[in-house]
Amino acid sequence: MLGGMNRIKLHQTSPEFSALAFGTWRLLDDPLTATPGALLELLKVCLDCGITTIDTAEIYGGYRVEELVGAALALDPGVKARMEIITKAGIYVPNAFHPDRKFAHYHASAARLVKSAEKSLRLLGVEALDCFLVHRPDWIASIDETAAGLNQLVQEGKIRSAGVSNYTASQFAALSSRMDQPLVTNQVEFNPFHMEPIMDGVFDQCQEKRVRPMAWSPMAGGRIFDTEDAAAGRLRVACAEMSARYGGASIDQLVLAWIMAHPSHPVPVLGTAKAARVRAAAGAPQWVLSQEDWYGLWEAARGHRIP
Repeated sequence: MLGGMNRIKLHQTSPEFSALAFGTWRLLDDPLTATPGALLELLKVCLDCGITTIDTAEIYGGYRVEELVGAALALDPGVKARMEIITKAGIYVPNAFHPDRKFAHYHASAARLVKSAEKSLRLLGVEALDCFLVHRPDWIASIDETAAGLNQLVQEGKIRSAGVSNYTASQFAALSSRMDQPLVTNQVEFNPFHMEPIMDGVFDQCQEKRVRPMAWSPMAGGRIFDTEDAAAGRLRVACAEMSARYGGASIDQLVLAWIMAHPSHPVPVLGTAKAARVRAAAGAPQWVLSQEDWYGLWEAARGHRIP
């Protein structure tokens, strides 16, 4: 039943990361994390818990979160030196910085990815990104174009590894065929209410390629705690029944343990800005669900037995 918070590699060619990542999507939505000083204190909590990996993206917070993260890290070089940064690019929407932009679109050409990565380096205040992801597949960018940008960034030492986010298995395979080094992850939505990666071949491919996926929205955007949601209610009841078998583990911990139990070994990206929730989440890797309990939570979320 017991495991632990290990250092992991997304792929044998990648840098090391923590088994849980601190997500920054909604930092600006919470006054507790909307200033550099406040965010720095939360990052210190993460480090105390063994969470050393920050997951962010160019588009987060209306293109403002990377700057906030960089400002927080600049306040304490010691904290900055202990953390790894994963960021994403490729989504462009109308915003205050680009009022002339008319339509939301994806853009994963070589030049665009290089430009975005260089901006991320500047805003985050780092010399190299530990991992750089194409945020969404660009349907009209050729795989040669996208791969050329990623390959260039690796060759120039601006990124230490490259991956993708929200790619299908076939899109991942196609882009991989043009890469000079392996893609190291596919970051996708995965939680008990969104199980597509175990059904559509994405996690099968990750096992085949020995690539660890990353799981965004592990708490289903808070749905797990929705008292009006019938499926969430079933899941909470099942977690409460199991809790005693796992040292009194919380719902958060059991759901994270459920995600991490998949043999592709997903890395959950935490979405909370509350220190108490971060500390609780950090305890999840110690719990290894039994085969029966894993399927018990599957059944609770789905509302029916396995086929």
